[in-house]
Amino acid sequence: QVQLVESGGGLVQAGGSLRLSCAASGRTFSSAAMGWFRQAPGKEREFVAGNNWSSTTTYYADSVKGRFTMSRDNAENTVFLQMNSLKPEDTAVYYCAAANGVRIGIKAYEYNYWGQGTQVTVSS
Repeated sequence: QVQLVESGGGLVQAGGSLRLSCAASGRTFSSAAMGWFRQAPGKEREFVAGNNWSSTTTYYADSVKGRFTMSRDNAENTVFLQMNSLKPEDTAVYYCAAANGVRIGIKAYEYNYWGQGTQVTVSS
């Protein structure tokens, strides 16, 4: 059974940083696409970042470019999201997602597995 477990969320002041982790188990996502999404209250789930194990390209939402960095540890089957210069509008539940395929999608329906989410709150 595939499981994705996020950690690292919390409360931070504007301008601060957080690092989210997502540990995958149940299968190896050696070449599959993985992504980070977020959902704020009353809003739809939105794409934040995504890449696949073998890709040298990571895609980012315009709203986080230059501030967030997605990385991975293949040996540990883990992906990370380093979030710097956080803004109050970054406040949301952040979800890790994994796909069966290699295509890096930006829509939630393109991913097959989801973590439980971790809350990120940025105070002004």
